[in-house]
Amino acid sequence: MGARLIPAEPAFAHHTEREVWERLAGQLDEDCVLLANLHLTDHEQDHEADLVVLLPDAGVVVVEVKGGSVSVDSEGRWHQSGGGSSRTIDPVGQAQRVKHALRRYVQDDPRWRDSSRARVRWLHAVVTPYSAVPEDFSQPGCSRAMVHGRDDLTHLAKRLRTLAETHETNYRRPGHDDVELIAEILTGRNLMSADVVAESDDREARADRLTQEQAMILGVTRLLHRVEVRGGAGSGKTVLAMAQAKQLTRGFGEQRPQRVALLCYSIGLGEWFKRSFEGARRRHTPAFIGRFEELGRAWGADINAGRDDSDFWEKQLPARMAELAAGLPEGQKFDAIIVDEAQDFAEDWWTPLLTALRDPEEGGLYVYSDENQRLFPRFGRPPVALVPLVLDHNLRNTRQIAESFSALAPMRMRPMGGDGPEVTFVQASPDEALGVADDEVERLLDEGWPTSHVALITTGTRHPEQHSRQEQFGQEGYWRTFWDGEDVFYGHVLGCKGLERRAVVLCFNEDGTRDRSKERLYVGLSRATDKLVVVGDADAIRRMGGDEVVRRLGLA
Repeated sequence: MGARLIPAEPAFAHHTEREVWERLAGQLDEDCVLLANLHLTDHEQDHEADLVVLLPDAGVVVVEVKGGSVSVDSEGRWHQSGGGSSRTIDPVGQAQRVKHALRRYVQDDPRWRDSSRARVRWLHAVVTPYSAVPEDFSQPGCSRAMVHGRDDLTHLAKRLRTLAETHETNYRRPGHDDVELIAEILTGRNLMSADVVAESDDREARADRLTQEQAMILGVTRLLHRVEVRGGAGSGKTVLAMAQAKQLTRGFGEQRPQRVALLCYSIGLGEWFKRSFEGARRRHTPAFIGRFEELGRAWGADINAGRDDSDFWEKQLPARMAELAAGLPEGQKFDAIIVDEAQDFAEDWWTPLLTALRDPEEGGLYVYSDENQRLFPRFGRPPVALVPLVLDHNLRNTRQIAESFSALAPMRMRPMGGDGPEVTFVQASPDEALGVADDEVERLLDEGWPTSHVALITTGTRHPEQHSRQEQFGQEGYWRTFWDGEDVFYGHVLGCKGLERRAVVLCFNEDGTRDRSKERLYVGLSRATDKLVVVGDADAIRRMGGDEVVRRLGLA
């Protein structure tokens, strides 16, 4: 082994510097450090050291390299010739200035000051690898020991050590600890490292800009009052729905402000809607924001049935809400209703919504849907004609994630979310998957992902941590932790539609034979915007999504 090289493979502006560097790299002992192309800026000027040699038990030598033909005239001026031209140079003064600047920088560093270290030896030297230096050469500011010509290269490292041992003798020789600290200081402190969050922030800003540009599609709908916007996961449907709610509420162009309801089915998405409008001016906030059942409560419906009572939710509740809607005063009805994730709505739910319109025949109904995300056995569609608009760009997921679920999307989607890390697959049986997924969460945290950006989403049984939080906070409080919490979020694919995390561990803790498993796979794969880790059994994933999904996950 030779000396420690910083950097290991430097790039030089001139081959002369590389030749001297290679000589020293091969001659120096392994406890020495050789730094190349060291730049320093202080309050006086910019400095550049061609080479800096750290010699334990000797000193620090700053080396200035000059190629071509180097000469010194009778008046002590240095000249460099080559390529048909000649110029005056000052290699000794240049090396001296860099030496003093580097020494000040090291001695001013808190790590050096706090250790109360005495000053060590700092020297400067000039190397002219193509010019000979007479043995009796001498200048008042530069002895022969400081200048090394072409005949000195064979023993250059030894000559630099001798220089350090015999000059600046008023100062102590640096020990091994001094050399390590000087190297650490000269390579910087508190250095910026690769930051997964910074990369994610950059991609999110780009996605936000693209989504805002896509919102121009709303201008097309100004004269259309019954529209269905269809798009795959990541196409920005939810953001577009909220943008439309704002526009209709405050009015735009020649259209007057409208009384708007913004609706969805899931608790998590409803919470996001509400938070998105927090702090907004009242005239920019829809008259109602929330879930279908919350609208029923606002009208006075008595809701106390369990979630497994499908007859109540799909028949009795909408019938009661239709009665209540018919009796609403004119001022409590809506000019327009916007429904996101509309594929979750039951057939009878549309009746009370249309009844709640001031104009049931012409009032605004704007529906955002993705049929391939239909996770519940409901197949209701609005009983009115809707003009279809298609979003065929994926804006929110990285290209790698978008391609992992592209075979499951309702249409061919063009990925525009930028490049990111490759999707990772970890093989695990359904019984092992939860434990392996927990390990992968820890791995993401070790990579630098903040806990608030990470989610573990299951497709089979819920994670014990999700059960615990739901029991502790209740359903409403549990979903608030998705937005408020600083911890990893634990959720199930059934509740996460319309929501996303930057880094997701998707846990397939099932065998792939359950109903609507393909839809759960689609939703699960699309919840991560930047980093996706898939934990599960490859055969189960094949049963859920087919060979194409397996191939895109790299499992074929």
